[in-house]
Amino acid sequence: MTQDRVVIFDTTLRDGEQSPGATMTHEEKLEIAEMLDDMGVDIIEAGFPIASEGDFRAVSEISKRSKNSRICGLARANFADIDRCAEAVKHAGLSRIHTFIGTSPLHRAIPNLTMDEMADKIHATVSHARDLCENVQWSPMDATRTEWDYLCRVVEIAIKAGATTINIPDTVGYTAPLESADLIKRLIETVPGADEIIFATHCHNDLGMATANSLAAVAGGARQIECTINGLGERAGNTALEEVVMAMKVRHDIMPWTTGIDTTKLMAISRRVSTVSGFPVQFNKAIVGKNAFAHESGIHQDGMLKNKETFEIMRPEDVGLSGTSLPLGKHSGRAALRDKLSNLGYEVGDNQLKDVFVRFKDLADRKKEVFDDDIIALMRSDTTNDRLKLKTLRVVCGTGGPADATLVMEIDGQETTAISQGDGPVDAAFKAIRMLHPNTARLELYQVHAVTEGTDAQATVSVRLSEEGIIATGESADTDTVVASAKAYIHALNRLLVRRGKLGDGADAKEINYKDVN
Repeated sequence: MTQDRVVIFDTTLRDGEQSPGATMTHEEKLEIAEMLDDMGVDIIEAGFPIASEGDFRAVSEISKRSKNSRICGLARANFADIDRCAEAVKHAGLSRIHTFIGTSPLHRAIPNLTMDEMADKIHATVSHARDLCENVQWSPMDATRTEWDYLCRVVEIAIKAGATTINIPDTVGYTAPLESADLIKRLIETVPGADEIIFATHCHNDLGMATANSLAAVAGGARQIECTINGLGERAGNTALEEVVMAMKVRHDIMPWTTGIDTTKLMAISRRVSTVSGFPVQFNKAIVGKNAFAHESGIHQDGMLKNKETFEIMRPEDVGLSGTSLPLGKHSGRAALRDKLSNLGYEVGDNQLKDVFVRFKDLADRKKEVFDDDIIALMRSDTTNDRLKLKTLRVVCGTGGPADATLVMEIDGQETTAISQGDGPVDAAFKAIRMLHPNTARLELYQVHAVTEGTDAQATVSVRLSEEGIIATGESADTDTVVASAKAYIHALNRLLVRRGKLGDGADAKEINYKDVN
């Protein structure tokens, strides 16, 4: 690998999925992994194999399917984790075991290990991992708050034990760019053998500096960036893949490093990750936000008409956005819909197109024009594999008294009906859902916004539920706000069912609670 090449290590399927409520099904994980592989991601951290049987199956299946990317699994510093990880990634053409342990004073106190005991454990576990896999990554969790002398000591031990990549995690987003660059630079200069391995950076965004810290670490000598699509991750999230990749591309004059990422695929995977995780992308998000290439100010619009470079430092096409936004209507055919989907970054098969076309026609019958944002909302509302599905909903409400809701819902293929009253139409609909699918989930978030303008605009509703420590989000869009609300609530319930299944199969969920890993 040349010195100007930066390895992109994507951990959307591991660290990203740790976000409270960010649940992906087995099929969705395989789909995202395929998209990451196709866009040129060097290393995919596919999961934490010992966390559950579901995680193990996902990592194993992704390993079998990968074409170009190296597939990595995460393991704590013990032989059982490492053995399970090796078993999961063994089918990959290119594999990696990533093992870690918390080295800062706060994290050393958790297993109650002395510095010497932890050093011995690091040597033993990294050596064991290297015996099972020739490509081993080691991380001192909370490295940026670890004493300098001890950090140098354990990094040297990991290198001597066979680690080929040393990752330096800013686990709680504590560091700043100058510190990030200096830390990597000093480690390379100080630790024996550091010039023979790759240093990586893994930054969290608690202070909003994850992208800056990652790029600073590269300036200091790191040649691997750990990141996620849309910056998905614990708390404030991780370094966003799209941000570091485009920063190096646009400002190559001062950041002379390259990646293997096909940037024209960024928008497509951003939207897909947002859909399957249930985490909407904020409108003003850098690179992939809805407003990233929007210009409303008169001065900006005038400048754009005269010369796009006046207010745009990159082209929409560079990240996979089409320059056209012509609306579709009820007379538009499948070919026009497929072309529109392709322009928006969605590549669909014939069966999926058939399903989307039916829903598109239904929407077109209710709207005069179907805009790009309507199509995106339509794609986000795909509930094909859900166990709970809304069939029909009728609500009677007004100033005269409580609202009445009549709901027909399909549960595992069987249709059932409930009639309920509530303080308003949404409350009545939610109560009817709870009658058919009893649950103790607490409604933590209920949010409504219009997708497009006008009285016939689709309403997008986001719902977040929590139950027994499990959090799930749901989202849906419809021209009827109450229907969108019911669909979003049911979507969140479906994700709760998925998450319960994930935490219930295999290892004890409490034991394998891996929040704040790296």
